[in-house]
Amino acid sequence: MATHDPELRKELDAILQTRTELGPEYEPELMESLLDKLESSVDQRVRRQLAEQRMQVARGTRPARRGGGGWGGPDGFAARFGLAIVSLVLAVPLSAIAAGTVGMPGLLVSWAGIVGVNAVHSAGVMGRLRRTE
Repeated sequence: MATHDPELRKELDAILQTRTELGPEYEPELMESLLDKLESSVDQRVRRQLAEQRMQVARGTRPARRGGGGWGGPDGFAARFGLAIVSLVLAVPLSAIAAGTVGMPGLLVSWAGIVGVNAVHSAGVMGRLRRTE
C-alpha cells in the first residue's frame, strides 16, 4: 500500500503492529481507530484544497466557478432531466397508492403534486436563467 502521507503510514503501521500483539479480539476497535484517522486525514486534505482554491479566487489567479448554466450546473440540463426522471419513477407508486386508497380524487391530487413540483422547479430555473442573461 503506497501512501503519500507519512503520518498516516506511521499510524497504519502502529495499528497493524498493535493487532499482531493484541490479537484479533481487538480488531473492531483498531479498525474504528484507523477509520477515524483516515477520515481526519481526508477532512484535512479537503479543507486545505478548499482554502487553496479560495486564495486563488481571491488573488484573481483562478476565475470563480458559477453554478448556473451548462450541462452539469444546477440550472443545467442534467438537473432538469434528473428531476423529470425521478418524478416519473416516483409517479408510478404514488399513483398506485393514491388510486388504490382514495380512488380518482387521490390520483388527481398526487399528479397535481407531481406537476406542481416540476412547475415550481422549472419556474425557478427559468427565473435564474433570465437573471444571468
